[in-house]
Amino acid sequence: MGQGDVLGTTPGRGAVVLAVRRYGQELFRLRRLALPALLLPAVGNTGIRYVAPLLVAKLAGQAADGGGLTLVSALPYVLGFGVVLLLAETVWRIGQHCLNRVDALGMEHLYVIGMDELFARDAAFFHDNFAGSLTKRVLSFGRRFEDFVDTVTYRIVGSLVPLLFGAVVLWRYEPLLVVGLLLMITLTVVATTPLIRRRQALVNDREAAIARVSGHVADSLTNMETIRAFAAEPREAAEHRRRVADSRRLTLRSWDYGNLRVDTVVAPMSVLTNVLGLLIAVAFGGPDLGVEGIVVAFTYYSNATQIMFEFNQIYRRLESSMTEAAQFTELLLDPATVLDAARPEPLAPRDTGIRFEAVTFAHVGAKPIFQGLDLDVPGGARIGLIGRSGGGKTTLTRLLLRMADIDGGRILIGGQDISGLRQADLRSLIAYVPQEPAMFHRSLRDNIAFARAGATDAEIHAAAEAAHVTEFADQLPDGFATLVGERGVKLSGGQRQRVALARALLRDAPILLLDEATSALDSESELLVQDALWRLMDGRTALVVAHRLSTVAGMDRLVVLDRGSIVEQGTHAELLAADGAYARLWQHQSGGFLGGPAEPAPSTDIPGAGPTGPSAPAPGRSQPAATGP
Repeated sequence: MGQGDVLGTTPGRGAVVLAVRRYGQELFRLRRLALPALLLPAVGNTGIRYVAPLLVAKLAGQAADGGGLTLVSALPYVLGFGVVLLLAETVWRIGQHCLNRVDALGMEHLYVIGMDELFARDAAFFHDNFAGSLTKRVLSFGRRFEDFVDTVTYRIVGSLVPLLFGAVVLWRYEPLLVVGLLLMITLTVVATTPLIRRRQALVNDREAAIARVSGHVADSLTNMETIRAFAAEPREAAEHRRRVADSRRLTLRSWDYGNLRVDTVVAPMSVLTNVLGLLIAVAFGGPDLGVEGIVVAFTYYSNATQIMFEFNQIYRRLESSMTEAAQFTELLLDPATVLDAARPEPLAPRDTGIRFEAVTFAHVGAKPIFQGLDLDVPGGARIGLIGRSGGGKTTLTRLLLRMADIDGGRILIGGQDISGLRQADLRSLIAYVPQEPAMFHRSLRDNIAFARAGATDAEIHAAAEAAHVTEFADQLPDGFATLVGERGVKLSGGQRQRVALARALLRDAPILLLDEATSALDSESELLVQDALWRLMDGRTALVVAHRLSTVAGMDRLVVLDRGSIVEQGTHAELLAADGAYARLWQHQSGGFLGGPAEPAPSTDIPGAGPTGPSAPAPGRSQPAATGP
């Protein structure tokens, strides 16, 4: 099943229940506003729909019984009618005022907690979900609270309270009027409930189709350059049309079911209820009921039968809002896997040494990457991680950051188990430059300053200058204020890497993780940036992942990983002399990648000496490493 299909699955009952519970908790939190917001519009509706018509019915009854009305006799009823309507409108507006604040404050809080829930997810969660679909889900979770509360206020409480008042009044005229009304409402509910449940499944399918459209749109916009590079616009447009057509088909199917199946049951029941009410009023009311009773019965039954139609509308509004909200709460049914300890230790490492002890790790559903891995990195050491792709180099850095939790063993920093630390405290020790630097659609300055809140302009500019960002920043339209575009599309790969390095410089953390930090740089830029890197690594513990061996040849120690195991470690010279896996990798890179004959391994007299470039610095020297051939 493709990812888009996964995103379009229907929320389960547990997700809907959780969404209702979250919304209910929000109403309870705002109960001082929510109580008048829920009740006052219902009181206003009672005055408009039932009290005012009752006064008109009494006026009609007096006119019929007295053989006519005079202005004096009618004036109290007319004035009462006006006062009731005025009071009802006032009460209704006060309720609306409270309701507006319940909606606004509730949505604000739900937007916040929705993002907090996403921030708590581990990295694997975001690998399995489209960013566009997550955006739609988390925003709908907050926005749909308004629909939920408004439906409860106006459609449910706003109908039931007046109905209860009407039942009391009708009972005083003729108890059978109440019995007949409740009987018809009950029969309508019983007849339509199975149909509405069937329609719920159709609505779920409709919402799932909308989610698939949203996911595809977001995926296409994110990868627009790739689409154009492969001239795939027609193919992607066709896929979009297919998904939109599927959404239209499922939407019409749910709408038609409501119109042709549900409403065709409700409409005759509504007509029958009105006829029954009038018949009871005439047949059983007797002479005592009079014109007044008939008018009251007719008016109240007409108002009450609106609930039959509104029952379907209420369910439709609630199912739509709760289904969409449940698409987010469904994500919360699977708890986050990377959590802070219940009682986290205070951050107090004795040094910046790193130790991996018997580490075992596997991605969900995959074979283990590490099984009993041991690696000791002394404080202040500069360690190069090398090996073939898929060997576990990047995974090792991500485990140190706790982007995922290990399955066995321990990872220690300064003697402290990182699983016992708050994640924020752990990551405050680390400056990280990933393989593909992430850029925010913000200014160049903001992207660098992201590394450290409160950094001054002078500190930001110094980090940019050290990472050679200023060389291209001055050429941008607005300098450091230039927006870099979504994912930094306005910058080249090398420029993005320089910005990421400037972040690491500004971070000024005692541990440095570099994952192919110079892979997108040309040779000339790499020489300049490596000068900054060597200064950055001075006095810090550094783990540096590299495929280009010349960038790490001058490290204190090189660790060769293959299929999750350490196959060799030592200095550049020691590993060349051992003539093992590292020596073969060095020889392949020195001899080229096109299948030509490999040259003999370079002399090991000077660490890092290559056949075409200057020597790399010996361990401890703050000089740029040599570029590769």
